[in-house]
Amino acid sequence: MARGKKGRAVSGWLVVDKPAGITSTAVVNKVKWAMDAQKAGHAGTLDPAATGVLAIALGEATKTVPYVTDALKCYRFMVNLGAATTTDDAEGSVIAESALRPLDAEIEAALAAFRGDIQQVPPQFSAVKVDGERAYDLAREGEAMDLAARPLWVEQLVLISRPSADQVELEMVCGKGGYVRAIARDLGAALGCLGHVAWLRREWSGPFTAAEGISVAQIDALAKTAELDAFLKPLELGLADLPELPCTPEGAARLKNGNPGMVLASSVGYGDEAWASYQGRAVAVGIYKSGELHPSRVFN
Repeated sequence: MARGKKGRAVSGWLVVDKPAGITSTAVVNKVKWAMDAQKAGHAGTLDPAATGVLAIALGEATKTVPYVTDALKCYRFMVNLGAATTTDDAEGSVIAESALRPLDAEIEAALAAFRGDIQQVPPQFSAVKVDGERAYDLAREGEAMDLAARPLWVEQLVLISRPSADQVELEMVCGKGGYVRAIARDLGAALGCLGHVAWLRREWSGPFTAAEGISVAQIDALAKTAELDAFLKPLELGLADLPELPCTPEGAARLKNGNPGMVLASSVGYGDEAWASYQGRAVAVGIYKSGELHPSRVFN
């Protein structure tokens, strides 16, 4: 006889304002325990030293994680000028120093090269896989890797403040797969002064903001209570970047069984990805073709 899944079949998003000093995986595990949830995952890792929005998907909401991961994200961060480190942030050891300090105008001019479609080499200490192993594991063993550059879309990168000659505060809005530490490293190299991240905060990720996030202390205090459940947001928020197509009762029934279902007329084009709703609840995600949605993911 098959054993049932442990925990509650709870679904939705819990937005956490992650503190420094804890891994994203540890936050997911804490939320899963506190919500007594069967399934949990997050939409985009934050380094242990980083703070800010970490969107945790529970239950059926885990099926919408890719759409939040692919969405734009906003980071506010401080760059320490004058030194390069092993990790490209303040956690690492200094490997090179420079007495040069650029003017604000020079920084503004250099930022232009980091906007739009760019190629970015991940930090040595990153989760990129090299021959099946994580780069950060190889880096800890002292191995230097020749990591391939990866494409990144940078929507916005602006200078926010210059607290001192040694520091510059920046804000970046970018797509999936961006490394803020690589921006700090490469900007410092372009300016000739070297640089690394002093601190980093993710202000928003797709539809979720750090301002609406619950703290880890609150999660501990409200664990396994209805008060914590009240912070849960609907799974449909994870589909905010896709068009919504209301469907008929018959269409909803067919979609729930994994078959193409009729949806109401809209401006969505043939072959576009969309999600079908019935009475405001997500039924399926799929491809729109001639009045029907052909499902790729179905919500139970």
